[in-house]
Amino acid sequence: MSGRDVLVIMAAGGGKSLCYQLPAVLHDGITLVVSPLLSLIQDQVMGLAALGIQAYMLASTTNKEVEKFVYKALDKGEGELKILYVTPEKISKSKRFMSKLEKCHHAGRLSLIAIDEAHCCSQWGHDFRPDYKNLGILKVQFPSVPMIALTATATNKVQIDLIEMLHIPRCVKFVSTINRPNLFYKVFEKSPVGKVVIDEIANFISESYPNNESGIVYCFSRKECEQVAKELSERGILADYYHADMDVISREKVHMRWSKSKLQVIVGTVAFGMGINKPDVRFVIHHSLSKSMETYYQESGRAGRDGLPSECILYYRPGDVPRQSSMVFYENCGLQNLYDIVRYCQSKRSCRRGAFFRHFGEAAQDCNGMCDNCTSSLELKEIDATRMMILHQLGNFTVALNYILDTCMFFSLYFYKMVFLGDIFLGKISFMYIYTSIVSMTYCTDHTKIIVSLLHDIQLNDQRATLLQLVDKFKAKWKDLGCSNESIDLKKEGIEQLVVQLILDRVLKEEFQHTAYATNAYVALGPLWKPALQGNRPVKLSVAFHSQDKGSGSKRTKRNQMSNLEAKLDDLRRELSSSNGGVFPHAVLSAQQISLLNRQKPTTVAELEKLIGKVKTGKYGSAIIELMLLHIDSEVAGGKACASKRQKKDKEDVICVESSEEEDV
Repeated sequence: MSGRDVLVIMAAGGGKSLCYQLPAVLHDGITLVVSPLLSLIQDQVMGLAALGIQAYMLASTTNKEVEKFVYKALDKGEGELKILYVTPEKISKSKRFMSKLEKCHHAGRLSLIAIDEAHCCSQWGHDFRPDYKNLGILKVQFPSVPMIALTATATNKVQIDLIEMLHIPRCVKFVSTINRPNLFYKVFEKSPVGKVVIDEIANFISESYPNNESGIVYCFSRKECEQVAKELSERGILADYYHADMDVISREKVHMRWSKSKLQVIVGTVAFGMGINKPDVRFVIHHSLSKSMETYYQESGRAGRDGLPSECILYYRPGDVPRQSSMVFYENCGLQNLYDIVRYCQSKRSCRRGAFFRHFGEAAQDCNGMCDNCTSSLELKEIDATRMMILHQLGNFTVALNYILDTCMFFSLYFYKMVFLGDIFLGKISFMYIYTSIVSMTYCTDHTKIIVSLLHDIQLNDQRATLLQLVDKFKAKWKDLGCSNESIDLKKEGIEQLVVQLILDRVLKEEFQHTAYATNAYVALGPLWKPALQGNRPVKLSVAFHSQDKGSGSKRTKRNQMSNLEAKLDDLRRELSSSNGGVFPHAVLSAQQISLLNRQKPTTVAELEKLIGKVKTGKYGSAIIELMLLHIDSEVAGGKACASKRQKKDKEDVICVESSEEEDV
């Protein structure tokens, strides 16, 4: 408002758009908004149009009539135009547009430039886009026009980079907390069987969100995206897919159906969702591992922008790590960023929200029980995967026995666990027998050393191994060392988790090789493999023994079915959205407003204005009040009918009593 350049870093749903929309309305002239995605631009334009604000977009999908109007407004100031949305490609590739923009500036009609999703400017950001790199030209050509850059996610390094690239060194910086207290974060163990994962997701959605509440499911690839959408649909979930391989019209159609709540779930790749303008998304599920903490924060943050409780769930399997690493290793800090989100997933102790605070350099805040780790009553024990099972070093019988049982539990050595416990307490075997048995298994239980030795031998023979190949070789080695008892079922997932932990701890590392068809990720010895082999580098895993949550029911309860009035109001807002230029239902009435109307049941214009404001009351008030009066009348009529039935029943009861008394006489 004061003409200064500004950098705004604010969590999703915090009101970033208002930071440039309000000045645009209050100032004379045109505000130029650069935004990366057509879906986001369409949402914004439709929302502003519903409020009576003259907003337009210039893109490949813009019809000729609108394009002609916009160019006249820029060139000659004809027509009313307050906010103009364009993609960064329009700035970098359209000479005609830049020429018209210069004329607009020389005439004094360009009042503000807004760069939305500004983290895309930085090569250190999680979503760097080459066309954003050229946006610095706007400040060079129009130095007197104030610029505002906005993003939900930017580390200090990214902030410095984008300030330099946009040429706004003297900008005023506003940074809000990254905390989204209404979001519940959880990581689920992902089954290696695809249909099992889909069943879990479908059951979760149908049981937790019976009122068709909106959600997003993110997938790793386009093929996976289509398959998940298909299988969810087969399980009764209203779902469709969205990815970059679809043509523009098809993407728009799917996005519009979901935005208007005609679809419950949109299954998308990362091509979907940046800055989506749908506030009532109740859940975001990641079917696969995200590529960084920033990406996951941004994508999961599309839930609950209206401030109501929402859920963010990530399905994690260590075997998914190479799929992502082979895609990001060439990016600046790509592997480092990926390993940060992997640590987030592997942790069974640390607060999920606390991981975001640490990553973005913000002081920790109380989670208030809004993540799975903070509400969990899991009995966690740490297994040292590098320690030899030499029991005399453990000190005493109790410590030794606990160590044996912990190790057996984690690696599913149920046979040994049962034999040891049963025979010890029945007095059939001595502790020394256990000592002898376990020492004979020394090399079988020393998992880290086996893995490192295997890789050392593989590399000596000029060979390579993927993560899954290494796990298979480990299991074969396990059997070769005399641990092939049929009662022993070594968990593959546990070994995968250990290998990934060794990569995170730099005992191992990933290497990559290009082929004609793909980039393959291999596991190799890391810089700390020798200390690990010598037993000087502990590698610890948190192991869960009981999968029971405590107190989570108060935070995550199944939603009740809508009340009769809420269902009627939901139907009404859909009708009103269709009859008022196709605005989105949430732009007619938000979820909070429906809840307020259900509780307070206003029947006058004055009462309604207090709940939804003058603008909406002016547009939709008569229909809402009419619905309220009809509902109240039906309640009254229903109440009278119930009272009549009760009276009739009471009379019948009285007659019954009198009849029986006469019989007694």
